[in-house]
Amino acid sequence: MRLFGLIGNPLTHSFSKKYFTEKFEKEEITECQYELFPLKTIDELPSLFRTHPNLEGLNVTVPYKKQVLKFLDEVHLPEGLEACNCINQTGSKLVGYNTDVTGFEVSIKSLLKSHHKKALVLGQGGAAAAIVFVLKKLGIGFTIVSRTVHGVSTLTYKKVTEDVISKHSIIINATPLGMHPAEESCPDIPYQFVSDKHLFYDLVYNPAKTLFLKKGEERGAAIKNGEEMLKLQAEESWRIWNN
Repeated sequence: MRLFGLIGNPLTHSFSKKYFTEKFEKEEITECQYELFPLKTIDELPSLFRTHPNLEGLNVTVPYKKQVLKFLDEVHLPEGLEACNCINQTGSKLVGYNTDVTGFEVSIKSLLKSHHKKALVLGQGGAAAAIVFVLKKLGIGFTIVSRTVHGVSTLTYKKVTEDVISKHSIIINATPLGMHPAEESCPDIPYQFVSDKHLFYDLVYNPAKTLFLKKGEERGAAIKNGEEMLKLQAEESWRIWNN
């Protein structure tokens, strides 16, 4: 039995197991299995492969997309991107990829209008790194917001003003805020300054319409959740594992 899975902590919100289990059933792929592997720390990764010799590939979710890099023998990441969400075991080598990039780029391109020239990225974890890479590729300027200014973040939530909102017509939630079961939470930005010129994109897919998206929609913004991105990145992972 070929084994694949997802590592992260926690994994209660997992999209991947349901997606791949249904995919295997629908496509009558009987020799494959997809499981969840919650790791307390990323240092448990080597023992995971030792105890599951038939493990061929992994998806990686929070908080390990950056931490996992030190365990990889080889990486096929776009230059400047230091986040991995897909691992392929080839022989004795662990090779890292980022399929979030493909998923996000394809899913957002059809929504972009001529006035979407600058984005506000909320969060600066591994998912945000892929988002920023795509924004650079598409020629869209960006500002990263986090609770404190550190790393690549240049703005705190308290500094997001009306002027900041008006200058960033794309607002992307790359945090887990609003994810089930904490559906009453959302990034702390001044939503009253959002207009119908804005595009709200939430990497969260459960619930389908987060509080973040609802607040944007109330102000006339176009909205999209992360479900299509997740499906696209999953299929790209599957292509890599079978290449």
